[in-house]
Amino acid sequence: MSAMLRSEAKYSIGQVVRHRKFPFRGVVFDIDAVFANTDEWWDNIPEDTRPRKDQPFYHLLAENENSYYVAYVSEQNLLADETGEPVDHPEVSAMFGILNNGVYQMEAPLH
Repeated sequence: MSAMLRSEAKYSIGQVVRHRKFPFRGVVFDIDAVFANTDEWWDNIPEDTRPRKDQPFYHLLAENENSYYVAYVSEQNLLADETGEPVDHPEVSAMFGILNNGVYQMEAPLH
C-alpha cells in the first residue's frame, strides 16, 4: 500500500465497517486507491446508485444475516462499525489476530 493511499483512504486494513445502505458489515482486507474491478461488475450497479470511480474501494470479508462473502465497496458507501462486535466470517481468523477497538490486528505478514 503506497504512502499516498494510506493518507487518502478513510478506513484501514483490519478495520470493521458496515455498508451505508445495505445490511452487511465486514473487515477490510485490501484497498484499491481507485476503482479496479471489471466493467461488467460496474455495469451491474444501477446507474442511479453507481458510486464514483475516483475514490478508494475496499475488499471486505463480509457477512449479513444469511451468509459470508467477499464484497467490493466504495468508500462513499461505508461507515465505521461502532458495535465493537467481531465479524464471524470464517476467513477472518486466517488473516487477522485479535479485535482491538474495532480493528483486527494483522496475525502475520502477508506473503
